[in-house]
Amino acid sequence: MARVIFLTDFSEAYARGLLTGMARYAQEKQQPWSLIRLPLSIRDKSGIEAVVEWAKKMRADAVIGQFYNTDNVRLFRKNGIIAVAQDFKRRFRDIPNITGPHSLAGKMCAEYFLKKGFRHFAFYGTRDIEWMDERRDGFRDTVVAANPEFSFSELRNESNNDLWYYDSTQLTRWLESLPKPVAIMACDDNQAYHIAEACLQAKGGGEARLRIPDDIAVLGVDNDETICCLSSPNLSSLNQAVEQGGYDVARLIDRLLEDPDAAWEDVMVMPTHITTRQSTDIYAHNDVYIAEVLKYIYENINQKISVDDLVALVPLSRRLLETRFKREMGTPIYDYIIRVRIEKVMQQLREGASVSEAAADLGFSDIKNLSRTFRQLQGITPTEYRLKYLPKK
Repeated sequence: MARVIFLTDFSEAYARGLLTGMARYAQEKQQPWSLIRLPLSIRDKSGIEAVVEWAKKMRADAVIGQFYNTDNVRLFRKNGIIAVAQDFKRRFRDIPNITGPHSLAGKMCAEYFLKKGFRHFAFYGTRDIEWMDERRDGFRDTVVAANPEFSFSELRNESNNDLWYYDSTQLTRWLESLPKPVAIMACDDNQAYHIAEACLQAKGGGEARLRIPDDIAVLGVDNDETICCLSSPNLSSLNQAVEQGGYDVARLIDRLLEDPDAAWEDVMVMPTHITTRQSTDIYAHNDVYIAEVLKYIYENINQKISVDDLVALVPLSRRLLETRFKREMGTPIYDYIIRVRIEKVMQQLREGASVSEAAADLGFSDIKNLSRTFRQLQGITPTEYRLKYLPKK
């Protein structure tokens, strides 16, 4: 029986997701694993040595934890204990990390906002944390690549080790200074919640001066439903395959238990898709006609949409609308609609729908038509894509 200690913050959905994935692995392998929760206060009050002693006392085979980079994590191996770091500030070199392609997460968030027509972008996070820097870089670089004339700003908290702390006055002033409407990626859901709080506190004439999503669209990461749904308005967020990450961690530990000298690798928690809620429910293109067309496309993507349908929405000729749309969005209207439909198919496949179900729901005439278009845009078939997101065993 493997005994694994978790040294992490169990108030976060991320940690609970890892634990759920590990439990699934143990159940599927029919192994009586013991998953033990250890409060972070032991590390903070008594140091990493106390954690090691506690692990020895509990006869733990492995410890998964949020370690400081100053912690002597080699102590675990010296005592015959496997250690895995939950990505915290900097990746460790001596032990495996639970991490991810964070620049890809930033890229996905930027692409999401770009498709909504934003021209002003910002990032909010905390200083000197590797995964936050990588998310910022992916977000910023994608915006700049799309159009170097788009604006980009950032604010980084001076929070030391307290990721919950923020200077509300500084944050409010920064938000007020940004060109509007602005699309803000927060490094995680907690920081997105801080933005929502700051917007509520910024009042003028009895009403909020900073309106979400009209002035400020906010997108977090992790899709912690408790945080996202407590916020007013509810927060949109990027989902990550955290449970699968927990499953992969358990598999890694199982392998290292069989062979302590086996090669190890970091566990990658992949970003998957964005859940849209009120905080980004807006199409913010400066051209009101293009914004109207974008809104219609997204709200009716499950229906057959023709260019004539879109022309009927605005006081423009078909030729003028097509010209303006291609100039502003970088692609013809028809191609844009196809891309949005394929993205919707991808979302449904990630959520477990079959290829035939997704094809029928999105109005593709047959599976062959969907597969051909999907492969042209994504480089793989819908079936291959779906298999990527099924739980791995």
